[in-house]
Amino acid sequence: MPTTRSVTLGLVQMTCSGDPEQNTDTAIRHIREAASAGAHIVCLQELFRSPYFCQTEDHDQFQLAHPIPGPVTEMLGGVAKECEVVVVASLFEKRAEGIYHNTAATFDADGSLLGTYRKMHIPDDPQYYEKFYFTPGDLGFRVWDTRFGRIGVLICWDQWYPEAARLTTLQGAEILLYPTAIGWLPDEKEVYGEQQQQAWTTIQRSHAIANGVFVAAVNRVGFEPNPGSGDGNGIEFWGGSFVADPGGQILAQAGQEETVLLVPVDINAVGTTRTHWPFLRDRRIDAYGGITHRFLDDAPDGP
Repeated sequence: MPTTRSVTLGLVQMTCSGDPEQNTDTAIRHIREAASAGAHIVCLQELFRSPYFCQTEDHDQFQLAHPIPGPVTEMLGGVAKECEVVVVASLFEKRAEGIYHNTAATFDADGSLLGTYRKMHIPDDPQYYEKFYFTPGDLGFRVWDTRFGRIGVLICWDQWYPEAARLTTLQGAEILLYPTAIGWLPDEKEVYGEQQQQAWTTIQRSHAIANGVFVAAVNRVGFEPNPGSGDGNGIEFWGGSFVADPGGQILAQAGQEETVLLVPVDINAVGTTRTHWPFLRDRRIDAYGGITHRFLDDAPDGP
């Protein structure tokens, strides 16, 4: 029998104030808390340094962006090194004047910046006006060998796309991490709220099953008013951060409070699951050409 490759994931689910420095201090405090409790890989929620500013289209919000690498990544790398943990952090990247990305930076346990992933799928829905702010990612799907395992990082809206999970898995990911900001609009919650959260959980559990990987979704929590409405409208972020194993079972899930969710996982379960459910082996890669078309009526040979 192979020895257990036990790794503890730390999911930081937090509320955000309007002060980026205060939010950064809170995140760093939670990273230290997770490390002290035994975490090896710590993931922060999407855009943890501020409230979710994409509720409105406001040019002033571009002032929240910063370069990568830069002072913020230096701080995060410093705490990763101090605590000897892997840290994944979603940041508002200023790449150049007029070019901004929603970017996840991954730091190894020695504090080194292993690389970045730029969010590929950019939504444009009521109070999720991300296309106004973010240029779609151009780095492709990324995986990093860390001290504690091979991880792939995707961001929020990416979590609805099986193609993103698959292409990240095919690079050898053992764990998929999804920093997230998702919640209910007040006038929709009563009718659609439960179904929306169940759909969010189900799609990510399906990625775990289809790819034989651990999936960790890290959401923010708390009500954030829409600064452009003035009528009490906003988003109630539902928290519910969770980890699913390669069989799709939820190992642990947070509630609707600020917390650090600690979840031990055995990386060897990836190999075991894939030998019993050999979905990667049985893929018909010769038959999937249509996947590169928006819809099959635009394929060269027709539908």
